[in-house]
Amino acid sequence: MFDTVTMRGIIFLIGGILLTASHIIARPLQQKFDKAIFYSVMKSGDLAAIDNEIAALSDAPADERDGYMGALLMKKADLQRKAKDKLKFFKAGRIKLETALMADYTNTEFHFLRLAIEEHAPKIVRYRADIKKDKALVIKNFKSQPPAVQHAILDYCSNSKVLHKEDF
Repeated sequence: MFDTVTMRGIIFLIGGILLTASHIIARPLQQKFDKAIFYSVMKSGDLAAIDNEIAALSDAPADERDGYMGALLMKKADLQRKAKDKLKFFKAGRIKLETALMADYTNTEFHFLRLAIEEHAPKIVRYRADIKKDKALVIKNFKSQPPAVQHAILDYCSNSKVLHKEDF
């Protein structure tokens, strides 16, 4: 009825249609990037949630993606069991966050993320040099931040030795 070439063509066409359909159907299931969810994940310390948020970062604005990704990788480092893995994720995250800060040094949110990480980073990684500068910038620009970021900063104050609600 059908020769081999025609049958292969039909199978190829059906496979292409199925692949395209599965891609279109799966697209809406991907989580959109949301700052409130990002800060909830950062606070939770749930490894699966961190991995999901890293995947959701594909929808974040390109100029902000590295900063958020860096913070998530450093948080992920804290949840690893092996010292080698902790160091690997921390270094990768630090490079991304610092690169994002170099690209936009006025981004108060990234300074807040760095401050939160610096304050809780182990002394051995020597990541504490900018705490005072970051604190001053966060306090100065607090009012200009989006509500989700302001809420995250105020929420963080309850666990911080550096930032206090009275500062705002």
